[in-house]
Amino acid sequence: MTKKPELAPEHVSEVIQMALSDHVSFADIHREYGIGEKDVKALMRDTLKTGSYRAWRKRVRDFSDRRAHYK
Repeated sequence: MTKKPELAPEHVSEVIQMALSDHVSFADIHREYGIGEKDVKALMRDTLKTGSYRAWRKRVRDFSDRRAHYK
């Protein structure tokens, strides 16, 4: 099991904003904060309301099916 990276509260907010953006990939988030795709998804699941998280995941999935290099 991997250790979950600890982020400062202001960084958590920035990661959430980046993840919600359609123009920022998981690779960009990893480069800036050192957390991987699974950690971003877990952070979003823990932070967002259930319906918001599901809508975000659906949007990411739909976009990734249509674009080769999305999220």
